[in-house]
Amino acid sequence: MIKYKRILLKLSGESLMGGQKYGIDEVRLNDYAEQIAELANMGVQVGIVIGGGNIFRGLSGTSKGFDRVKGDQMGMMATVINSLALSSALKTKGISGRVFTAIRMEPIGEYYAKEKAIAAMKNGEIAIISGGTGNPFFTTDTASALRAVEIEAEIMFKGTRVDGVYTADPEKDPKAKKFDRISFDEIYNRNLRIMDLTATALCKENNLPVMVFNMDQKGNLKKVITGENIGTVVY
Repeated sequence: MIKYKRILLKLSGESLMGGQKYGIDEVRLNDYAEQIAELANMGVQVGIVIGGGNIFRGLSGTSKGFDRVKGDQMGMMATVINSLALSSALKTKGISGRVFTAIRMEPIGEYYAKEKAIAAMKNGEIAIISGGTGNPFFTTDTASALRAVEIEAEIMFKGTRVDGVYTADPEKDPKAKKFDRISFDEIYNRNLRIMDLTATALCKENNLPVMVFNMDQKGNLKKVITGENIGTVVY
């Protein structure tokens, strides 16, 4: 029943806000934890990267007068906060979520290394990899692609608030049509910004497919792991 045995799940920081305008919505957080715990109980090895946009986004901070490097570093800290919250929520479901950080931050989290993350997943733990790449000017999408390649994931699941990739923004264009499958080249040629160009190039060069799906619809994570056609595969 399981189509993929090791995945990298990219979660949106903004989605963690739920119905709020800022921060972490406990209901949404617990929904995510339940779905992830279900995968762990099915024997799926899961790595996770979470954005920080519900707390602070470096690029938007720049437009408000923040230095870009400092702003991106603040965004990295936001991803650590979200990762700790998810780890705590997973613990209530009986699942260990092991937090790794891209910059040294013991005892808050372990300093990330590929070998440690893979060992954690093989041990039945969720490897939650925070802090982006540890460098400014790189998004959490790029961090997700990088970590997915490093941990030898079969696919990257990009959980969003829409159910796939469309010809245009479905929230703005009611005539937008959804793709079941689309190539990285077509994503680039159509200028469909599902990820930044660095992340897209990294996935393409390493033959890492990306599944874009609606993570906010409870139960969808189990559906995509078992191969149900509810999102868009980018290859």
